[in-house]
Amino acid sequence: MAGGGGRPLCGKQAAVISVGEGGRLHPEVPVLQTNNGPGLTGLITIAAHLVKQAKKDQLLGSTAEEKAVVQQWLEYRVTQVDGCSSKEDTRIILKNLNIHLEDKVYLAGNIFTLADVLMYYGLHHVMVDLTVQEKEKYLNVSRWFNHIQHYPGVRQHLSNVIFIKNRLYTNAH
Repeated sequence: MAGGGGRPLCGKQAAVISVGEGGRLHPEVPVLQTNNGPGLTGLITIAAHLVKQAKKDQLLGSTAEEKAVVQQWLEYRVTQVDGCSSKEDTRIILKNLNIHLEDKVYLAGNIFTLADVLMYYGLHHVMVDLTVQEKEKYLNVSRWFNHIQHYPGVRQHLSNVIFIKNRLYTNAH
């Protein structure tokens, strides 16, 4: 995860591991163990901590309303997107996001936030597998996703998802 300018959010040494009950490794719940203090558990908690460490608090929203909207989308990522297990679940999430993004540049409105970053990472594997026709069906999601993947420092190691702007076929009846 990175902030503006392509700099990492946190310059401190830290390891992300997942530990479940009884000390067993658990792949779904990340744990951040830093050199100072107890470990932090959970994607949202860790991400918010790293944002604050990097002094990029604007990524959490500027006003009380923006902060609440960012928190809402972070929770949506963890509870809905990460729990998505079927094609139907994916279709519903993309449909809802497409409606939400009709009149917005970013998830929280007109500001780039942590919600955009984490949602991008949560949806990357879905967007990679969509056909051109499916990407056009979710045009607002595609526009948002393409914008986020080109935001400085966001994409990192993930592949660039291609969005064809010129139609290669017609919808003629």
